[in-house]
Amino acid sequence: MNYKISLLVLLFYVKTGMADTLKAMPEIVHFQSDGRELGGELFKPEGDGPFPVVLYNHGSAPGMLNSQASNIIGPLFASKGWVFFMPYRRGQGLSSNAGAYIIDEIKAARQRGGVKEASVTMTRLLGTEQLADQLSAFAWLKTQTFVQPNRIAVAGNSFGGVETVLGAARLPYCAAVVASGGAESWDESPELQQTMKTAARLADSPMLFFQAANDFNLAPSEVLSSERKKAGKQGDVKTYPAFGKSAADGHSFAYRGSAIWFPDVFDFIGKNCM
Repeated sequence: MNYKISLLVLLFYVKTGMADTLKAMPEIVHFQSDGRELGGELFKPEGDGPFPVVLYNHGSAPGMLNSQASNIIGPLFASKGWVFFMPYRRGQGLSSNAGAYIIDEIKAARQRGGVKEASVTMTRLLGTEQLADQLSAFAWLKTQTFVQPNRIAVAGNSFGGVETVLGAARLPYCAAVVASGGAESWDESPELQQTMKTAARLADSPMLFFQAANDFNLAPSEVLSSERKKAGKQGDVKTYPAFGKSAADGHSFAYRGSAIWFPDVFDFIGKNCM
């Protein structure tokens, strides 16, 4: 497979001592969202396709840190014949010049008006410009000749888990996998809770929610699964044993624990994206 490696990604891996993973580096692609150029990381199986796809929504980590998740999970899907595409939303990673970083905007809101203002700002951004970038990434995928347009699944961790729920309410994904979506923000944000509940009820995509037992908060998976069931829709929950020693470790299970959860997730996606 031929990969087009950006200098930014290359420097990240050298700096973090992960240069040995360069043999599995993704192809770097670009697409448009609201007139802004965004970047993304793409892993493809061998061959020309067309292939089924997982669109992966990254978390809130700054800079290129979300590339760790992409480079752990992407090759797993590619080895099973699936394209893995992680678009960077504005303000992060390969799209850092396309807008403000969402965490900076939330921090500024907290300074202006406390927890309430931070919650409102976070929920608004996740449901507007951040969601718009996911919608644009999906639209870009649909134009690619290597993609099976009726077999696009969505997954994501943390803020990306939130985006996965919101995106599934708007797009015809064949399956949706939500890892720790909203776990760190849930208790402080009734606005986010309500937005995710509404989206969970609306989404037609079968959903799987998963977390490690020591994640920050297990309520999002249980509550959103319950909302799905009330709406007569599939909402499976999988809680894995504690991962590491802290809540932060448990939260990182969404990508660092891929060797544990991948068989379950791949089985779920495969069954629902025939």
